[in-house]
Amino acid sequence: MNRIKEVLEQKGITQTWLAEQLGKSYNMVNGYVQNRHQPRLEVLFEIARILGVDPKELIKSSQNL
Repeated sequence: MNRIKEVLEQKGITQTWLAEQLGKSYNMVNGYVQNRHQPRLEVLFEIARILGVDPKELIKSSQNL
């Protein structure tokens, strides 16, 4: 599970904008946001860089479920 959706909402950033920054389709990013797909580690780090957050902030630990 990831927290991409929560971080996007906190920062007021759209999935469309993130998809453009990543060079990925909206559908792929939407899959990440909805937790249907988990990004590869490299992509997760790129998302964190783009959003200006620590990669740990994008990961939901099993203790938080």
